[in-house]
Parts: sequence; structure tokens; C-alpha cells
Amino acid sequence: MALFPAFAGAAEPGETSAGSSEGSRKDLDWLSNPSFSTEDALLVHQRTTEIANSTPGKSPLISRTSSRSELSGESDSDENLKKSSKKRKKKKKKHHHYKTKKKAKGDSSSSEPDLDTKHVKDKATASGRNREKEAAANLGDKTSNLTNNRFVWLDDIQAFTAETFRIDKKSDPANWAYKSLYRGDIARYKRKGESCLGIDAKKQCITWDSPASQKKQSQRRPERYFSKNNVKTLNTDGIPVCSKSSPSDSAAFIPVFQVESSDPSDTTEVNPLGIYDPSTTVWLQGKGYKGSEHEPENTQQAFQESGINVNPILMTKVEEYNKKVRENPRDINAWMEFVSFQDELMRGPSPYASMGEQEVRRKSLKLILEKKLAILERAIESNPSNVDLKLARLKVCTEFWEPPALIKEWQKLIFIHPNNPELWKKYLLFCQSQFSTFSVSKINGLYGKCLTTLAAVQDGSMVSHPPLPGTEEAMLAIFIQQCHFLRQAGHSEKAVSLFQALIDFTFFKPDSVKDLPTKGQVEFFEPFWDSGEPRIGEKGARGWRAWMHQQEKGGWIAVDKPDDDDEEEIDEDEEIKDKTLPKWHIWLDIEYSREARHWLPWRPDKTKKQTEEDCEDPERQVLFDDLGPSMIQLSNPDLQHQLLYSFLQFLGVPCISKLFPPNLYIAMDENNIFDNVLSDEKPLTSIDVPLSGFNTIGHMDTMLRGRQHIGHYKDGEEFIQNVFHALYLLFSGKEKSNLSICWLQYEISKVVQCLQTKNKKKLKAQGRKSKKLAKNLLKAPDNRNDLSLWKLYAYLEWLLGNIDDARKVFDTALSTAETGGLKSPKLCSLSLLYAQLEVELLESLEGAVTSRAVHILTKLTESGPYVPYKGQVLSVNVLKARKTYEHAVQDYLSKTPVSDRDQVGESNQLVNLVGCYAVFQYLTVGIDAAVLIYTQASEKLQVPAPEKCENTGANSGIQNLPSALEAVTLLHTNLLRFHVKISVYPLNPLREALTEALRRYPSNQSLWRSYVHVQRKSHSASKARRFFDGVTRSTSSLEPWLFAIQAEQMRKKLTEHVQRADVGEIYSTIPETGLTNRIIALFEHAIQSENGTHCPLLWRMYLNFLVSVGKKEKSKGLFYKAIQNCPWTKVLYMDAIEYFPDQLQETLDLMTEKELRVRVPMEELDLLLEV
Repeated sequence: MALFPAFAGAAEPGETSAGSSEGSRKDLDWLSNPSFSTEDALLVHQRTTEIANSTPGKSPLISRTSSRSELSGESDSDENLKKSSKKRKKKKKKHHHYKTKKKAKGDSSSSEPDLDTKHVKDKATASGRNREKEAAANLGDKTSNLTNNRFVWLDDIQAFTAETFRIDKKSDPANWAYKSLYRGDIARYKRKGESCLGIDAKKQCITWDSPASQKKQSQRRPERYFSKNNVKTLNTDGIPVCSKSSPSDSAAFIPVFQVESSDPSDTTEVNPLGIYDPSTTVWLQGKGYKGSEHEPENTQQAFQESGINVNPILMTKVEEYNKKVRENPRDINAWMEFVSFQDELMRGPSPYASMGEQEVRRKSLKLILEKKLAILERAIESNPSNVDLKLARLKVCTEFWEPPALIKEWQKLIFIHPNNPELWKKYLLFCQSQFSTFSVSKINGLYGKCLTTLAAVQDGSMVSHPPLPGTEEAMLAIFIQQCHFLRQAGHSEKAVSLFQALIDFTFFKPDSVKDLPTKGQVEFFEPFWDSGEPRIGEKGARGWRAWMHQQEKGGWIAVDKPDDDDEEEIDEDEEIKDKTLPKWHIWLDIEYSREARHWLPWRPDKTKKQTEEDCEDPERQVLFDDLGPSMIQLSNPDLQHQLLYSFLQFLGVPCISKLFPPNLYIAMDENNIFDNVLSDEKPLTSIDVPLSGFNTIGHMDTMLRGRQHIGHYKDGEEFIQNVFHALYLLFSGKEKSNLSICWLQYEISKVVQCLQTKNKKKLKAQGRKSKKLAKNLLKAPDNRNDLSLWKLYAYLEWLLGNIDDARKVFDTALSTAETGGLKSPKLCSLSLLYAQLEVELLESLEGAVTSRAVHILTKLTESGPYVPYKGQVLSVNVLKARKTYEHAVQDYLSKTPVSDRDQVGESNQLVNLVGCYAVFQYLTVGIDAAVLIYTQASEKLQVPAPEKCENTGANSGIQNLPSALEAVTLLHTNLLRFHVKISVYPLNPLREALTEALRRYPSNQSLWRSYVHVQRKSHSASKARRFFDGVTRSTSSLEPWLFAIQAEQMRKKLTEHVQRADVGEIYSTIPETGLTNRIIALFEHAIQSENGTHCPLLWRMYLNFLVSVGKKEKSKGLFYKAIQNCPWTKVLYMDAIEYFPDQLQETLDLMTEKELRVRVPMEELDLLLEV
């Protein structure tokens, strides 16, 4: 058979044709294949067919292998052939590059080697043919032929029996050369487990050698969670698996349905480019909507067809938001939620990115901001009059716009909405915190412009815009914010003058100008201000009304009074006590001294024939142009009282009202919210200062120095007395009594400060002054029966250590009081304080039933007159008192107050009553009975308390007292703290009460102080840290951040103290590492919060901490970051001078540039040092 059918006429090798010559045979010899044998081909075909018929289950691969192995002979000629072929291959490889050259020369050179090759091939073909004939003859006997063939596997034998075996008599020389058998002859398998069957586990073991790849894998370090692969894994969402079966069908597993790919042929007409989503394609085809149930599947499927990887959950949310805002474009909340959803969208992988792009996508902040901006602009198009959307847009623009462009946008917004006080507040805070454009005069002018505009809106002068609800309250809030801004910038004279002017403008307004608009009233007020007439707080002040009446009659008759208090002023040279101190230290001393002495506006003394030119520091004079624009009308009596109390607080007098919440944190700049020594020593009766955290006027203390002096100097104290005397003329009855209480509380606060500083000499002098004032107040006819004043006077005596005198005062007050019993709020309050003070004297609860406190609380329930303590109370009287308390508390809890004023009175009475009952039960039964009363009262009060707490200060201008529930909680926690102090009691009930209260009132500083004090005793801080973290996430108040930082700083101080102590290896047991980094992280999170960004106290604490741990370079950077956010805070600059003395001149130049008040210029200091 010819190899090539086209040349079938050519002779076969080994055969001679009669009609062909020798030459023609040689010419066609290259077309024949000498190794091809027809018999061999037929034999192979026959064997293959037999194998296929006998073993139909075998794979073709096995069949081919077996037939191939059967054909492999072991003859010597075959081996020789193999050796010769190997040699030829080696030669061929060696001379491969010579062949290409030889081929180009022609066919003549290669004719001789072809003849040699032909003879070798003929021999091989003949021997192969004989071998195959023998194999074909013995094909039937398979088992006898086993020794002649080299089979390795039983599978290679076609018809083997159960006893089939093989005897291999020919040795394999490779086994001598190598350590193991050839790997191709060894069966492969996967080992399950590490043990081996058939061995005794106790005596024998097998060590398995791992392959090299596994060794490499074990040596490689495990990847951390922040590695690239793990972050990628975390960012990809899992495939949601949902069951489409009914809920009643209880299947053992959730079936996963395959999403069938739809045929794209029917959508090519309407969607030829594949750019429409499935719902659009369906709509273009004119088909119905398939339902929301299948929408995510279809959407995902369509995107997958177009090569885009889609997160179905995010895509569904995007579609929902788009649908919401499309169907209801007036829904502001939907737009705001859509904007905040962009942050969530950017946290995960992009739902719109293609496969490759999704992996390398860079999460750019600018991309988020631009998307938010686009959404907000769409929202504003639909709601052009909405202010919240415009504010949100400005907030987004703040990130990548320059300050001048931002200010222009703000001005446009204010021009469109001049009657919106909330917008004005945000605008003022924005301008106040822009360091590049900030200056004190510019911001003060802006405050004036704001108040002038709002006053014109309020009195109807601006016809184009009606006043919004709450405008009057907002105006007062902005006015107080302006005063605190000037105080913090060092311009205390202007701040005091603003208060003086507005109090005169509000309380001493002549009747003839009351009907005029605000602008007209201010024009009449200016001549009075410039006349040199004494103002409120100055001697002989009579007010604007009296001055106007006198002017109408012909003016004042000037009477020159001799100046009794003619004392020499302090010489400026005496301010430098030690010239050897560093220059920066001397500057701080003089600056602080002048801040404390010169906070009152300078007025020329006509008795000394002074003129305005005699003032050494022109900044101490206040012109009407600085305060005229800020004059506003207050018609609400509550707001008028709020103005007075705010002024008193500004001067350092503790009052019953609080600042407005929006102003709270920008004005907070003093580090005294954590210091309350009496709270730790006497937890039952500690008085909480309502406005701690705020520097009072005249105090500009640095963090390291602390409070230098208590109260004010002589001029300041006289000024406060004059203010009280002037205000007494305005009020009568309850308001006058409240003013007296404020004055006496101010004296008590100075005594408490003396106790905290442990200055006995100062305490004695201050005690004399305070007692004198208290007695003078009680001598007044209106105050003789005022139990509130009697209570404060007795408490003052108790604080001074005169316990017997204090008891006499208490007994006198109780004896002279009306027999109102439990129905009198003041009597209950007096008895509660008296009983608490007596309880604090107890060292343990043994014999508490016989104590004076039980006598006081028992007598309160009796209708008869009070009898001083003579001995143990009878058991019958104790039982009667308990029943009386129980019925009284139940009656008050079930009452519903009619008006707000009644509600305040009722809540005060309820708090006092519950307090008295709890202390009574504590002394007569035990702590559990007292806690039960507090728990029951709290449960009853919990329903209305949250709304009341939220609305306080937001809807009413004045905050009279904390809510009843908050006050009851304070009493509850204070009693538990006292009990823990004097006896063995678990801390857990106290912790639970505090945590529950703080979740409800996260801005209560007293509760936070108690919590930090309790947690300080705990060895592990993990619970407290989790609690702080939870509260900071759920509230916008800044107190949780401040106290969390304080708790960590206290822990750090304790750790360092123990580590420094020479007590061996005890420090190794403290489980605290990385506290410094934890505190820094807390600071960083706090200053990024909305209220923390512009809180001077937070920045001061952060700066102080960094300096204390020695990070000087980092603290310098932080200082500049702090003044970027709070450029108006002078005390920040003073802190920086103390921390970085070498930058004194640079810091002073910066203060001068921003127009902050510098009372001691460097030139004056140099002159003083030269003298």
C-alpha cells in the first residue's frame, strides 16, 4: 500500500516492477516510507477492535496504552536501534545550525547519506515485522506471555483472573543508582488525616514529609487584616441567598436558584448598544413591570451581561433613593439621607465600576464631595427656599472652596434669608472660625449687623421678611455669644459695657420712647451713654429713665462728694516682682495681673478732673459705636430675667439658669469641670456650680498656672455689689429673693474655692465677709422668713467648720417656719439638707436610728412645731412618719400639673420629698429600701422626662431647674456613693444607676464626675471604655469626650505613679499599654466632632497633654491647628507662650494682627525692665 495515494503507481520497497528501470526507481524512492508495513497496520487494527469488544467500560486511553505496551518487544535489535537513534538525535542537535547552510548548496551533497540511512531502516523494518508476527501468533494465550512483556499495572492486562501475578526476572539497574523506584511506577493517592492504620499509637508513629510547596507555605508569615488581599475580601459583599418558598414550607436547606440568562436577541432592537438598564428596556418594548421582587435579579443580570460587577444591595438602595426623590422632590429628609448615603456607597466597592476598575478604584474624598454637591444642587432646584439644603451645600463646599468664595456664598444666603436667626448663628460661627479672614473688629461688627437686622425684622421695620418664631430668644442668645466672644478675645471692657447698655436699654427705658422702633430708641439712648452718667454697677447709677426725666426738667445738679475710698493705685513698676525671671514669664505675670484688675471700662473721674486724654490705655475706653448696633428689644419677662442671670454668671456669680445650648461649647475655655474636691469628700451635699468650664471675667488662667486668685479684686467686688443693689430696686417678691440667693451662693462659692485650695488664712477672711453679708440679707424685712436664705446661711456656717452654730441656725429656721410639713417645698428642702449634713457626720450605719437626722425627718411629717433634738426618736413615731412619707410620695406622683410654672414647683417639691423619704428609709431600714424608693420614683417620672429634657432651652428662653428625674437620679447616685464610702457594698448597683442616668442625660457634669470617680477604682477599664464609646456615638454633647479623656489621663497618671514607685516588679501586673496613643486618638476624634471643633477647652487640653508627654514639635503644629479653628481665644495664645517661650515675639505679633487684646506690648515691657 502506498504512503501517498496520488503516487500509487510507484513501486513498493523491496519489490521490483518488470516495466521500470533502475533510474526511475531511484527518482521516486523519496516518496516511499521504508518503515511502513501493511501487515503491522492490519495487526494493530485487529487488536484494537478486540480490546474494545472485550472491555467496553475501559477508556480509550487505557486501550491505547495496553496495545502500545503489547507491541513493545525486548529484542536486541530493538535496543540497538534505540541506541543508534539516540546518537543520531544528539548529532542532529549538535549540528543543527550547519544543516541550514548545507541545504542551500543543493541536493547533490545529501544523496550519499540517504543511501546509508535507507539500509539501516530496511534492517529495522525487517526485524520489527518478524517480532509482530510472533506476537500475533501467541495472542490467545495471555497469561503465558506475561514473562515476555513488561507490564506494570494489572489494568494493562485485558483478561486477568483473580490469581493473576507477574514474575519479573529481569533486574532494573536503575534501582541500584537511585534511592527509590521511578515515580511514574508508584501509585499516587491523597492521604486523609495524619495517622496511619495498623500501628500502635502509644509506641509507634510515622512522620510524613511535607512537599516543598507546603514547607514554603508554612514558612510564609500569615497576612494581617490590613493587607491588600484581606481588605479586598472584606470590601466585597457576599452573594445574598434567599428562599422563594413559602414560610410554612420547612425545607432542610435554602435552595439557590440559577439566574437564567435571557436571550438578548429580543432586546437588540430597542437597546442596540446595551446601555439601558433592564427596566428601561422593558419599558421601551412596551411590556409591563415585572415587580419589585425580581428587580434586583434582573438588574444584576443585565449589568453582568455588560461586563460590570454590581453589588445588588447597594444598587437596590441607589434605586430606592432615586425613586424617592423623583416621586417626592419636596421631601427634604429623603434628599439629606441620599447625601449621607454617599459615604456608605464609597466605603464599599463601586457598583458602577467595571471588573478591572473596581479593584484599582481610588476612594477619593473629592469624588464623594462632588457627588454630594450634585445631589444637593438638584435638591435646591426642587426646593429653592429651603435653608437646610443650602447649609448642607455650603458645608460640603467648605472642603474644597477657598474662604473668600465661601464667604461670598454665605453673604448671598444671608441676603436671601435675613430673618432666619439659626442661619445667622451658623454664619457668625463660620466667620469667627476662619483664621485667614478673622479680626476682632470685623467679627464684632458682624455681630452688630446681625442683631440690627434681626431687631428690624422683629419690630416690623423690615417689611420684606416676617419674623420667624423664636427670633427674640435667638437674638438674646446671639447677644450673649457676642459678649463671650469679646471676653475670650481679651476685650472684657467691651463685653461688660454691652451688658450694662442692654440692661439699661431693657429695664430703665423711658415710657416716651417705648413705641418707637429699635433704631429710633437707640438714637435716643446714645446721648445718655455719652453723657458720662453713672451706669449700672457704678456708684450713683440711676438709669436711663431717670436721666431723661431730669433732662426734661433741666439737667442734674452736680454735687461733689468727698471720695472716702481714695487709695493709691498700684504702681505699674510693682507688677514686676522679680526681674531675674525670663522675659516671657514676666510678660505673662503682668498680662494676667492687668486682666484681673482692668476688666472694667475706664471712665474719666470728674471729681479728679480727669478727661479722656488721661487714659493710659485707649482700649479701656468703650465707644457707643462698638455697642449701639447690638441693642435689641426684649419684651418677654423670662428673657429679661435670663439677661440678668447671664450677666451675673458672666461676673462669676452662680445662678439657677444656664447658657443657651448653641453657645455652650464655643464659650467653654476653663479646665475646672473636673475639679470638685467636695464632691468626693462629701458626696451627699456637694454643690454643683451650674456653669463650670467657663472663665469668668477677669480670669485668664493658663493651664499650668491654674486659678491664681479667688473672686475679684476690690473694684470688681464693689462693682458686683452695686449691680445687686441696682437690681434690687427693679424687683420684689420671688425675683428679689432669687437675687439674694444668687448673691449668697456667690459668697459660698468663694468659701468652697478656699476649701479646695486649703488656704486657711484666706478662708478665715472670706468667712467673715460672707457671714456679714448673709446676716445683712436676713435682716431685710422681706428675707426674715425666707427659708432658702436661712438654709444657705446655715450651710455656710457648716462649711466654715462651725457645726454647732450651723445647727442653731437650722433649728431656729425650722422653729420659726410655718407648720406646712411635707406640703412646704422650702421646709422640705431645708430639712433634707440638714439631714444630709448630719448623715455625712456618721462613720457607719450602726446606731443611725438614734441619730439627729432621723429626728429631723420625723419632725417634718408631724404637724406640730419643731423641737430641737434631745434623744432617740420613739419607734411609734418612726412608723407613723414612714406611712406619712409613703402616702405623700404616692399623691405627688399621681398628680398632673396644670401650668408650666406649677409643674416646676411640683417637680421641686417631689424631688425634695423623695429625697427626705429615701434618707429616712436609709437610716431606719437600710440602703436597699432607699434604692427601692428612688427606683419607683424614677419609673413614674420616666415617661414625660425625655420630652421635657429635650425641649428645655430649645423652646423656652430660661431654664429654671433640671428636670425632676435628673434631680432624683443625682440624689440616688449620691446616696449610693456615700454608702459605698462608709460601708462594704458592691459597686455594681452604683455603676448601673450612673450608666442609665448618663445615657439619658449625657451632658450632666456631676454624673460624669461621679462615674469617673467610681471607675477609677476598677482594675480593668474595658467596660468604661465601651460605655464611653457608646455614649459618644449616640449624642452630640461634648461632655462624654471630655470625661473619657480625663478618665484615661487619670489612669495614665496612676500607671506612671506605680511604675515610678520602688516596689519591685509590681508594675508588670498593670494591664495597660499604649495609653498615650489612646488618649491622642480620643482627642483626635473629639476635635473632629461638630461641637468639639470650635471648643477652646478641648484644644487647650490636647495641647497641654502633648507638651506633657514631650512631643514639642507635634504640639507646635497642634497650636497652629487650634488657632485655625478658634482664632479668637486669647488664652490659647497665652498657653502657647508658656509652652514655647522662644516664640514670644511671634505669638504677640500674631495676636496683634488678629486684634486680640494685648495689655502689655513688648516695647512697654522693655521699658519696665530697664527702669
